This record gives sequence, C-alpha cells and structure tokens, in this order.
Amino acid sequence: MAPATQFELSNPPNDAISALAFAPSSSSRLLVSSWDKKAYLYDLQASDENAEGFRGSLLSAFEHRAPVMDVCFGANDDEAFSAGMDWTVQRIDLASGDMSVVAKHGAPVRRVVYSREHSLLISASWDSTLQVHSPLDASLPALTIPLPGKPHALAASPSKVIVAMTSRLVHIYDLSALSSAVTSRASSPPPPWQQRESSLKFLTRAVAAMPSDAGYATSSIEGRVAVEWFDASAESQARKYAFKCHRQQQPQENGSGGAMDVVYPVNALAFHPAFGTFASGGGDATVALWDAEAKRRMKIYQKFPDSVAALAFSADGRYLAVGVCPGFESGMEDYEGQGRSHVLIRELGETEALPKGKAK
Repeated sequence: MAPATQFELSNPPNDAISALAFAPSSSSRLLVSSWDKKAYLYDLQASDENAEGFRGSLLSAFEHRAPVMDVCFGANDDEAFSAGMDWTVQRIDLASGDMSVVAKHGAPVRRVVYSREHSLLISASWDSTLQVHSPLDASLPALTIPLPGKPHALAASPSKVIVAMTSRLVHIYDLSALSSAVTSRASSPPPPWQQRESSLKFLTRAVAAMPSDAGYATSSIEGRVAVEWFDASAESQARKYAFKCHRQQQPQENGSGGAMDVVYPVNALAFHPAFGTFASGGGDATVALWDAEAKRRMKIYQKFPDSVAALAFSADGRYLAVGVCPGFESGMEDYEGQGRSHVLIRELGETEALPKGKAK
C-alpha cells in the first residue's frame, strides 16, 4: 500500500453533510447524504481530475423531497437506503436511479442501517420508534418497536443493533431475534437484549459498533467518548471507560492570562474494519485515531476547514472519508453553511490505523 495521501472529492453537496457510507464490496464507491435534499454517489478512483488536490467523480445525485438525514448501502453495491426529514425511508437503485418508499414513520427519520448478516433494514425515527423490514420479502409487514426516548444514533454490529436515545437511554437488540419476529409476523416485538444507561452525562451524538462484534463506542455533545463491551459479566463491564476529547485551550476573555477548556461536540465515530481502532470527528474541526484496547490516542490529523460532521472507513480499510461543513452549534437562524461542505478522502498508510506493537 502506498504512503498516506489525502484528496478532496469534486462536486460536493451544497449544504451540510449528514452521513457517509462506503459500499460493502467496492472501496471506491461512496454515498453522501445532505441537508440539500440529495444523496450523492461518488467513485473515488475516477481519473477525471478537475483541479489540483481534487479527485473522484460524482456518478449520480438522487433528489429527495426534504433533507436527507442518513444513508446506507443495502445488500450490494447497487442498493442504497436513505432516511429523510419527510418521514420516509427510501430504497435507491443506484444502477437505474429508481427510488421507492419502503418505510413511513410519524416524524423525521434520523438514522437507517442495513444488516447484511440478517438481511434486515432498521430505521430510527423521532416518532420514538424503530421499524424493522425484510427488503428481500416485501410481503412481510414491518416490525415496529416503540422506544422510551427519541433516538439520535443507531449502529449495527454483526449480531446486534444499538440505539442511543434521549435521557441517556441505550437499548441493544439481538438481530437474530428481530429477524425471527419479522419472518414469523410476530404480533409484538421482542424486548431489548440489553438496556443500559449511557456512560456519558450529556446527549449522545454518535454510536459505532465494533466490527469484531465485541462492543461499541458512543460520543456526546460534551466532548467525550465512551467505549463499552456487550458481555454483561462484571469482568467485562469493568473494562468500559470514557475519556475527554475534541477540546481546545483558549485564553480567558477577561485578560487574566489563564486558559479555559473550550468543549466541542463529538459528531462522528467510525471503527476500522480490521484493526479494532476507531476515528472520532468533532466540532473542533479535527479527526483523531484511537486504540480502543490500549485506551490511547494514536494520531490527530491536521485541522479541517470546518466542523467534522461524518466519518466512514471503506470495507477494506484503505480509505477514511471525512465530511466537513459548518456546525449548527450557533443555531439555525444565522447558519451560513451553503457552499462550504467538503468531502475529504484519506488513503491510509499501511500501518497508519494499526495499534502500536501489533503485526499486520
């Protein structure tokens, strides 16, 4: 693998970026969803460079009726699903461009994930429900799961799905149980496999599942990340931890000469698919790489032009995609983010994401 390089995708979204997702097979296909009411499909390896530092090609843009809050690939590289502020989940045929509604909620849909291991589509809406669908069999009705809080983050591991809600609530569902409930047309949903209280004191902003199926990480609006394991044994739970990050020292405004900690939200998390390390992105416009097992920061990248809104690793671990746009910390009334979104792609060095002391 070549040494690390970084480039920017041409033709980025026109408004804030909400999510990034790499294809399950091809490391060069990337989906981007945006508040400009579109989902975008890029080819990272396209050769039509249009300016120095830019690479990649925009293959298609898929128009929605409202801002697109999330996007994911489905069973293959030609199927995608989007979550919208129009209260729907749409299936997108990336080859033909056809779009169809596959789920309707009673409020905006915040997140959507697809489990290839169980062929399940799961959407989380601000109507405080999860919907579980089997896209392979449209005759099966959706399984609706009422939630005790409004969901803000959702992630799937090979066997579990984690939903983080308001009031520091975290529910973990077993995907096999959800699949059985859908195929059997169960009259009531299965209970959560585990119910937890978040290790973080403030609102959860992001959740990411370990590809090893051992646990997950969450982040909050108050500059913290927590790492936890699924195993409920006392020994395993004693391993969980939380730490401060994405904070900057700035001089006191009163001229006293002292410094104060300025805390930024941690907007995005993503696990490397092979090494067990993970990346975090924050409102401080930085991305850091962490060793989850050793509890240490491995690397912090150069500052980006604006807040980091989304992160994604490619399935082969070759690329890290970084979605950059102005944050919403100052509110929507004076938000001026149009035309300031960027998608940066870092082609990782061979051992860049490898924990120290471990052989590749």
